Amino acid sequence: MAIIGGSSDNASPAASKTPKPATKSTGKRKPRKGKTQNAQLLPLLESAASVTGKFMSLNDLHLLPSQFLSIESLLSSLPFSAPQSPLTQSFFHRFLSSSDELDTRWYDFFRMSKPTFCQLVSLLSPSLLTSLPPSMSPDSAVAATLFRLAHGASYKVVTRAFGLGTSETACVAFYSVCKAVNEKFGNLFELRRDWERIVNGFVWISLPNCCGVLGFGKFGIDSKLLGIDGSLIVQALIDAQGRFLDISAGWPSSMEAESILRQTKLYMDVEESREGINGSCYELCDGNQIPQYIIGDSCLPLLPWLLTPYRTSSIREESFNSGKREFNAAHKRAMGLVDTAFGRVKARWKLLGRRWKEECVECFPFVIVMACLLHNFLIKCSEPLPEDCVGWFKEEQLAVFNGETDDESGCRIRDSIAEHLSLVVVIMGWRSNRPGR
Repeated sequence: MAIIGGSSDNASPAASKTPKPATKSTGKRKPRKGKTQNAQLLPLLESAASVTGKFMSLNDLHLLPSQFLSIESLLSSLPFSAPQSPLTQSFFHRFLSSSDELDTRWYDFFRMSKPTFCQLVSLLSPSLLTSLPPSMSPDSAVAATLFRLAHGASYKVVTRAFGLGTSETACVAFYSVCKAVNEKFGNLFELRRDWERIVNGFVWISLPNCCGVLGFGKFGIDSKLLGIDGSLIVQALIDAQGRFLDISAGWPSSMEAESILRQTKLYMDVEESREGINGSCYELCDGNQIPQYIIGDSCLPLLPWLLTPYRTSSIREESFNSGKREFNAAHKRAMGLVDTAFGRVKARWKLLGRRWKEECVECFPFVIVMACLLHNFLIKCSEPLPEDCVGWFKEEQLAVFNGETDDESGCRIRDSIAEHLSLVVVIMGWRSNRPGR
């Protein structure tokens, strides 16, 4: 066997033919090439990070959110802190002092105008002053929360941009605002506060005495209990303007829709306490009286107050008359309100579109509710709604309810509305075909 740096009497023939020159062993190992290169690259990386950090300090107010986040994410991922310009404060305080009420960057960064932001801070400040660290102002906490919610920014990025000190402090700020929004704005779920407005809103769909549309949204989360493609289910009642009237969040995707419904407060209010859908009846043009009701997804059972579509697979084609077709068409238009509402929430608050980690399974529902309450708040403040989701966003459909029999009272109410819709179509057709029109 050949020995590097020496000779051997047992060397192989090949080794004896091509003897290697002997070298004197010093006992010291040569530095590895990779380590040498790393040592040379580190100063260059620190220099580049320093230049980038100073560039961000001087130009972050003029960057698009996507550009801002890309650079901030790179800087926050470094194993060392990149120096920034000593002449500047945090991004947010510089932005606050340099922007006016008409500055469109407020929509880019925080999804609302400056006046609406100031109103939001004013409403939440009493709660935040008792829950935030003394060194943190309510406006910084609210801005950091909105920015993270709007863009899915990490706590490291939020910490750097808003001068919050540590990621733990940024996390405390986020959930403090979440708690304050859920407590302060719970009254924005207006199911029992404005019946007339809600019912009148469904006139354009030709659904008389309707009090909302009940459907479901899915939000991804990585959990062993929920499977590889697991998610949390949110049951929501939506009005004709896209507001959330009632929400029940945090149900595992393994549950059936009917099981979720029967465990929600909405169901208990209607079925047990009778405090839910109990307004006055409406008289149709044929004299039939119909109570208030909700339009429900096809994955739910037909109830006297929850009207689901006619199932084409369970009836003969000849019995599927124009009234049933008109009801299903109106039902489909109504269910589109659920897709649009969830689509706008996810389009406005990008954080909800990310798959959350398993350790967040308990807090994620509160974040979803916060996002929906802020959605209602912004509608109330006449803020523009995101339109980039309309026309393409659609929630994943849950399995159709496979109950053996439908509720008799629910069938009668649905049939009355179907007959009414059929008559409305005939009248509208007659008016459009009158001579001289």
